[in-house]
Amino acid sequence: MNKDAFSSFHPIVNMSYFVVVIGFAMFFMHPVSLGISLVCAFTYNIYLNRKKAVRMGLLLMLPMLILTAALNPLFNHQGATILAYLPNGNPLTLESTMYGIAASVMLITVIAWFSCFNAVMTSDKFVYLLGRMIPALSLILSMALRFVPVFFAQIKIVSNAQKCIGRDVSSGNIFRKIKHGIKILSIMVTWALENAIETADSMKSRGYGLPGRTAFSIFRFTKRDGLAISYILICAAIILIGAVLEVHRFRYFPTIRHISGGFHKVWTLLLFALHFILCIFPLIVNIKEDLTWKHIK
Repeated sequence: MNKDAFSSFHPIVNMSYFVVVIGFAMFFMHPVSLGISLVCAFTYNIYLNRKKAVRMGLLLMLPMLILTAALNPLFNHQGATILAYLPNGNPLTLESTMYGIAASVMLITVIAWFSCFNAVMTSDKFVYLLGRMIPALSLILSMALRFVPVFFAQIKIVSNAQKCIGRDVSSGNIFRKIKHGIKILSIMVTWALENAIETADSMKSRGYGLPGRTAFSIFRFTKRDGLAISYILICAAIILIGAVLEVHRFRYFPTIRHISGGFHKVWTLLLFALHFILCIFPLIVNIKEDLTWKHIK
């Protein structure tokens, strides 16, 4: 993962940012809003994860985008503009096709944002934010977030150990491969359960979650964090007010139409600009830090 200046902000700032941008990506179906979220999410994801993000985009996101966009018009036949008729006689409409594309873009955008979220919101930030309010949930979330990378690292160790004694999943006939695979899976399930129990016992022995227990934290809310969260909340509030007033509402059925709620198009462009500078905020912070570092060097 690339060094990220946005991750150095207070956990409240990081969490507030991701709650806002992921919420907007899920509920704003205007094509321009979806495009802004998609571009910013993938750009930030590539900045954080480099080749891993590009690989995920090509091998996972792109096929998911095509598949989801193609499936929707096959099952959804709403819309007034008929493009063609399917072999079963149902119409293929422009509106259902466009809605399928929008829904698939929304899906992969949310996945990209969660990939960034997973890189920025580490387990210690979760424990810091939720440890005092709901300690059991914060512990479960922190364990769940680190489970997948730790599981994959451990399964490589187990597979190499099994390979040394001739129980590799790549050797033998199909039945032996299945047998060896089940053996490795059984070992991993046992390891995961034991690891969860050991973690829970370890935290319990340290008094985690007990009332009155103090906790050390490296996080300090500074003036920079205050400015950042003010920036995020002000942009989010203005965008939400615009959404309530239907300044940039978009309709897909029965016909495709942009609904401005009677407002001038300047207000719509202003909301799109605010949405963009909100989503691009981590990259602005990182570019500023990179330029500052180069200037110091």
